[in-house]
Amino acid sequence: MIRNTAVIEGMACGMCESHIADTIRRTFPDARKVRASHTKNTAVFLTEEPIDEQKLKAAIEATGYHYRSLSSEPVEKKGLFHRN
Repeated sequence: MIRNTAVIEGMACGMCESHIADTIRRTFPDARKVRASHTKNTAVFLTEEPIDEQKLKAAIEATGYHYRSLSSEPVEKKGLFHRN
């Protein structure tokens, strides 16, 4: 899995967060655990494959919000009884 963190400016409330999350789900149907935060100006979601950053930028900008950047990192899936 890959954790994608997008920096998005212009969100002001919970409805903005919902709008961004819905846009990401529509643009990337395989996206999982999509969460947006207007206080952190971020949207975080998981995907199986790397995403097309330009596609994400276009989708976010089309909604009227301001896309700033994307960072992606691999995430190791942990089992139910995993210990650190």
